[in-house]
Amino acid sequence: MSTAVFPGSFDPVTTGHVDLIRRASRMFDRLVVGVLVNSAKQPLFSKEERVAMLREITADQDNIEVSSFEGLLVDFVKEQHADAIVRGLRTPGDFEYELPLAQANHKLSVQADTIFLASAPEYSYISSSAVRELLRYQADISGYVPETVLRYMREHGVVSN
Repeated sequence: MSTAVFPGSFDPVTTGHVDLIRRASRMFDRLVVGVLVNSAKQPLFSKEERVAMLREITADQDNIEVSSFEGLLVDFVKEQHADAIVRGLRTPGDFEYELPLAQANHKLSVQADTIFLASAPEYSYISSSAVRELLRYQADISGYVPETVLRYMREHGVVSN
């Protein structure tokens, strides 16, 4: 059984994330979406909320699991008995950032190779940080995040519409 880990902070989950998750899930028997807990950042949503949102968004796909983790990605990958790490690329800058991380992960553990998935063109400009910036100025983000995320944002007073 092939298993991959798709890691990220997912704060918030974007339509681009969902597209990459669904596409990656077709490539593996089991896809574990790993919600990274980064203590250096102040998240918009708690890890529990991010996990809950992703579970709701992916509930229609039996081969997708969602879990949170802290620490090194390679340790989480080992824990999940994964064969691959999936990372999304939106821009050449993403590749420049991701390649050294993939090489370091390989050096730490040759158990899983990193696979880069190019974002679909219609999602290439969407990032969690862009969504947070739009939120600062109370811009409409409905085209950037799934309806589940919008609902959570309304419930938490992050957006009013």
